[in-house]
Amino acid sequence: MVLSEKEEKILKSIVVASENNPNKPEFPADNPKFPATPTYKIKVPDFSDVWLKDESKNPTGTHKDRMAWEMVVTYRDFLLAKKSGQIKKPLPQLSIISFGPAAVAIQTQLKKYNLPRLKVLIDSSMVDSKAIESMKKLDCEIYQANLAKKPLNQTWEEILTLTHNHNGFDITSNEALDPTTRFYDWLSYEILNSSPNYCFIPFGTGNLYENILNINKKEVSTKNHDPRFKGKIEVLRRCNFMGVTSDNPTTKADKLYSPYLPFIHFSEQWIRVYRSAGFCGPLSDIYLIKENYLDKAMDIAKSQGINCEYSGIAGLALMLQMKNQLPKNKKMLIVNTGKTKYPL
Repeated sequence: MVLSEKEEKILKSIVVASENNPNKPEFPADNPKFPATPTYKIKVPDFSDVWLKDESKNPTGTHKDRMAWEMVVTYRDFLLAKKSGQIKKPLPQLSIISFGPAAVAIQTQLKKYNLPRLKVLIDSSMVDSKAIESMKKLDCEIYQANLAKKPLNQTWEEILTLTHNHNGFDITSNEALDPTTRFYDWLSYEILNSSPNYCFIPFGTGNLYENILNINKKEVSTKNHDPRFKGKIEVLRRCNFMGVTSDNPTTKADKLYSPYLPFIHFSEQWIRVYRSAGFCGPLSDIYLIKENYLDKAMDIAKSQGINCEYSGIAGLALMLQMKNQLPKNKKMLIVNTGKTKYPL
């Protein structure tokens, strides 16, 4: 099937340098590099070897830019399928439940490549006017619903219905997009190549945490390493991957509290298997953060010019919270998932 002139132009504009060649990275599209964001040492009282993986350096300011690029690549797949005659329908629209950062990152990319508008479902109680106005300015289609009413029953069909997108796809739930192996694979390798003894990771949807653990499992249990992998296997087998979340509805780390995101697949059994099989250290788990440590982490971050929000720097907060349980001279890696640059 022949693509339209517009579709052919879009297809040619989406350039994927490679899937896993560190010498030909695919992200960020305007200036591909590996690693795409810096990792540098920071000062934390009583600890001697603390490093920060700084995702605030991404185009819209968070790690969500990496997922956004994968959505563009997904559209490339749609276009190739259409060009080969496998599908004949118009390009589908994507739907997502979002607080703002993911929607801003994705729609920024979709708009750049002249792709269909993103449909965003937000909770009717959402009060972040900056995020809402930014999504509107970027031309997202916004829909509201009381998502907290039935947090465990929301399905992808309901999300598509609520966003008037019966012929499209829901990103929030779609396992076909490989969210736990593909969204953050390059970022996971950048993190693992630091070979930390402890790694602290914000846990919102859980996709980033699961990406890192899944790739770590793969690399510590094989001799056929991905060309991007430069980590130390014996260190990574014992690395404690500490996810941080909150069960406080009024937490400052609001991106980590999501009662209406029903598609988190993390389970205690999953991480128990990984610990028991030696794919990670014994303290690898998801931890609840206490609010006062978020403030302490933010103070440290601000004093060193780190661009972040409470959710993004929650890993540092957890390290401070667990201070008495942690060795002070081991290598600690804090993943700062960043702070959205809203286009206002």
